[in-house]
Amino acid sequence: MADIHMCCASCGIAEVDEIKLKKCDDCDLVRYCSEKCQEDHRSKHEAMCKERATELRQDILFRQPESTHLGDCPICFLPLSLDPNKFVTYYCCSKVICHGCTAANMMRQKKEGLPDGCPFCRQLYSKTPEETDRQKKKRIEANDPMALRDKGRTHYFDGDYESAFEYCSKAAELGDMEAHCYLYMMYEAGLGVEKDMGKETYHLEEAAIGGHPRARHSLGCNEVGLAFQEDSDIILNRGVKHWIIAAKLGDDDSIVRLKEGFKDGFVSKEEFATALRGHQAAVDATKSPQREEAEKLVPPRY
Repeated sequence: MADIHMCCASCGIAEVDEIKLKKCDDCDLVRYCSEKCQEDHRSKHEAMCKERATELRQDILFRQPESTHLGDCPICFLPLSLDPNKFVTYYCCSKVICHGCTAANMMRQKKEGLPDGCPFCRQLYSKTPEETDRQKKKRIEANDPMALRDKGRTHYFDGDYESAFEYCSKAAELGDMEAHCYLYMMYEAGLGVEKDMGKETYHLEEAAIGGHPRARHSLGCNEVGLAFQEDSDIILNRGVKHWIIAAKLGDDDSIVRLKEGFKDGFVSKEEFATALRGHQAAVDATKSPQREEAEKLVPPRY
């Protein structure tokens, strides 16, 4: 019998050289030879498709990210700390640089008598707010996701939520996890958009999937709160899983929540121990002698 994945689920034609089958947009269960076949088969496949799509989404949602949304310093390639006082955002190139590499660059420039500049792209530091704004505008025009999100954040705190939504939406489409968090907050509170629980949850989950520890922590809090309301162990376990994932990314608040859960009896000793080990490993990975020395030398720069 031919593999069902090698035949169109609607008309049954087999995949050969001149006929290429396309997977269903939402699941990995069936393939189609044309859009017409996909549309003809929709009513038969819809229920199974939704069930499988949900399974796939859950698999992705509860997968441990390889790193936080901040990623690694592009110079030393060590993971960036979650502490905003331990890295610098450079608007000339939209790079986030750890203080260790920033300090090393400062010492190099001082030793060689060079003017102060970005440790990554070597662009000289802007001397006026107007020059900084021009750099940001240039990055926005290049569709830089971090620059778009930063512009959206500025509009958000200025109360211009429509503009904030526009910029953050563009940044989120380009893969910026922080932008997803702002969209979550706007849909939750109805700022610039109508309240939408579905879209609110979607953006929070997208940020969590992308390695955003605070988004993951918030998902855990939401699930645990709902679990106690509905007296559901299944939902409670989901919340605990979210906190463990966040803890393994270095999130301190999730460790606190897990400790409380351990005392209250809904987090096991093994779960708490696993989270503690993962949390310590994540924190240790962000340390280096160069970074520790830099903490004494480099003031926060935003």
